[in-house]
Amino acid sequence: MLDLLRERRSIRKFSAEGVDPEKVDLLQEALLRAPTSRNLQPCEFVLVDDRDKLMSLATAKLHGTAFFATAPLAVVVAANPEVSDVWIEDCAIAAIIVQLAAEELGLKSCWAQLRLRPHSGDESASEFVRSLLDLPAGMEVPIVIAIGYPDENKAGHGSETLKRNKLHLNSFRSSESLC
Repeated sequence: MLDLLRERRSIRKFSAEGVDPEKVDLLQEALLRAPTSRNLQPCEFVLVDDRDKLMSLATAKLHGTAFFATAPLAVVVAANPEVSDVWIEDCAIAAIIVQLAAEELGLKSCWAQLRLRPHSGDESASEFVRSLLDLPAGMEVPIVIAIGYPDENKAGHGSETLKRNKLHLNSFRSSESLC
């Protein structure tokens, strides 16, 4: 697991090669195995490989979604907030689980946060995607993830870049250091 975390980087340029159906099946399994609070399972997942819909996802918000235009696959993580009070956390857990599964399968990914972001005018990015994918009213779309084979090479972040001052022992204000 630590090797995956050391290698993982957000990739925003994908090759045109589609994701193998066997790998898509494994990504789906990873999504369904993601833990949820009290096993309430508020998340729903829409996998998108339709080129027109991927191009539309590239415009879901004003900045930070253009990379969907080159992605061969997107995973839309949605939830019904009425099912669980921690639906946002459950969506985030599912998102990182599928990103790590993608990494293990030789794929790369990039997460786009849509929650509380505008699309245009009075429409939110979440509302735009809900409409695009025919999600039921009340569903929220906090996260969309682009997945595919990379068309850019980025090395993982070196251990020297880790902000070890973010680690604390027993108390935030403690003089004890973990570094």
